Amino acid sequence: MPFVPHTDADIAAMLGTIGVGAIDDLFDEIPAELRIGELAAIPTGLAEMDIARLMQGRARADGEAACFIGAGAYDHHIPAAVWQIAARGEFYSAYTPYQAEASQGTLQLLYEFQSMMTALTAMEVSNASLYDGASALAEAVLMAVRANRKAKSSRVLVPRALHPAYRRALRGIVEPQGIELVEAPFDRRGGHTPAATLDGLVGNAGFAAVVINQPNFFGIIEDADDLTDWAQAHGALVIGVVNPTALALLKPPGEWGGTGADIACGEVQPLGIPLSSGGPYAGFLCCKKDLVRQMPGRIIGRTLDLDGKPGFTLTLQAREQHIRRGKATSNICTNQGLLVTAATIHLAILGAAGLERVAAACHANTRQLAALLCAVPGIEPLFDRPVFHEQALRLPAPAADVLRSLAAEDILGGFDLGQDYPELGSALLVCATEVRTAQEMERYAARLAQIVAAGARPS
Repeated sequence: MPFVPHTDADIAAMLGTIGVGAIDDLFDEIPAELRIGELAAIPTGLAEMDIARLMQGRARADGEAACFIGAGAYDHHIPAAVWQIAARGEFYSAYTPYQAEASQGTLQLLYEFQSMMTALTAMEVSNASLYDGASALAEAVLMAVRANRKAKSSRVLVPRALHPAYRRALRGIVEPQGIELVEAPFDRRGGHTPAATLDGLVGNAGFAAVVINQPNFFGIIEDADDLTDWAQAHGALVIGVVNPTALALLKPPGEWGGTGADIACGEVQPLGIPLSSGGPYAGFLCCKKDLVRQMPGRIIGRTLDLDGKPGFTLTLQAREQHIRRGKATSNICTNQGLLVTAATIHLAILGAAGLERVAAACHANTRQLAALLCAVPGIEPLFDRPVFHEQALRLPAPAADVLRSLAAEDILGGFDLGQDYPELGSALLVCATEVRTAQEMERYAARLAQIVAAGARPS
């Protein structure tokens, strides 16, 4: 939609119609001490041509680095058709589908997204997305604590091997609401969370829920069956945090243990959403049918009209616009509709077989990259268990220095684990998705060998 600015005469006419002398008068209810005043740090405006020149220069300065960072956001191939379709006006400018009769296309797409996510996770119900994976986990925890009325406490067991950003977001959202998060340590040899080590954390109050991430932040494949059975034997609901790409190869959370996870959530970004300097992304949230009344956000349903024709509608929407704020399941204002549109198109284009091929290619590339890097003297795997997508490596030199040297060669070499796991010393988390070539991986290994040989020292 083109931008059509108002002239001074237009503005004066509108202000006169509503009886206001100036635009600032519309904000007179804001106390003067709360107003920001002048935005001194904002530069003066530029002409369109100058802006284009500035942004092109910055894009050239970024270069085209080969990205070996995963850590929860992945550089996957996105078929051109995904955003060509998602950017059509019918999808691109669509808003909340309050009027079902005028929003059948949007509602059908959201229904298809829900259907695909329940198929991937082997769960019974999905909502129509959340803001991102971290906020989806926070909503899952709130949902589990509300739903588990048999629990003696509001304690939730969270593995330390969960994404650090997820743990920070989770604390910020749920701890102010009286939920206690208990951190479960990971095994220093395997990088996983053994069920046998959790007994000492139960205490007298037990847990309302247990979070299981598969694979975990280190890329390690967890014993999800054992963890699920342990949690449910202790009266806790199970929340699975999963990578949708990995679900093409790994057992889905709905089939974990004897009865499956109760809730599954995660990040939609791997499904057709570019990295885009960190967002925006979208999250998914699925659950068993008996928990559906506790699920936040929207749920789209398929029905038949009076003529027997299929139609779509907002079946459930526990939102503050419709019920009192204090009684709302969650105060989520909207879903990431455009990103879910892209994810749905992406999944439809790939299909089940295509997604499985992507996952297998990612796994093969990560194994190949790890083998090349571990051939460099002084570099070795940090853990000894199977992985997907990521491999944690021990370095003979400070990871931050190594990454800085690699970045100078247009190689984004991985995630410095020492930032969030200082106990691991100099350690690096690397990832190679299906878009990384053999030549790029060989170049990375060769340059890393040079860096280590030139300045390796014990961390």
